[in-house]
Amino acid sequence: MIRTHYLSLPLSEDDIAMLKPGDKVLLSGTIYTARDKAHQRLVQLLETGQNLPFDLATSGICYCGPTPVPPGKVCGAIGPTTSQRMDKYTPKLIEAGLKVMIGKGERDSEVSHFIQAHHALYLVSIGGAAALLSLQVKSCEVFCWEELGTEAIYKLDLDSFPTYVKVV
Repeated sequence: MIRTHYLSLPLSEDDIAMLKPGDKVLLSGTIYTARDKAHQRLVQLLETGQNLPFDLATSGICYCGPTPVPPGKVCGAIGPTTSQRMDKYTPKLIEAGLKVMIGKGERDSEVSHFIQAHHALYLVSIGGAAALLSLQVKSCEVFCWEELGTEAIYKLDLDSFPTYVKVV
């Protein structure tokens, strides 16, 4: 039987500790999108001792890039992208405070162990349902690096965004 949790960001250590792989999490709160190019820039900021544009510990990262917003909608489609592409950046971001990641697919075994060792959380979202997922977004705005287009960082306010626990 799948356990369902309604959780709001930021997640506490207790929130994360109660989760098990396979649990459904309906996630609410502020999260930021970041794909390959944004991850590269975030890590460059960390490596050069600069501040990140948002607090990793109180939000999270969704591996997606919203499509253009259709008329009358809050957000374009927001399907998750393959998470393994972010694996080379993930340990550095976790060390900087990242606790919540949303994506699609498996993670490298070393990254999975790193997530577990640092009491972080990798959630998966349903691929192929990007238009439906966008219905759970209450606001969507370009947050930084607009020149990256869909790979810019967007700020999303989620309301019961459907995810499943993959690594905890």
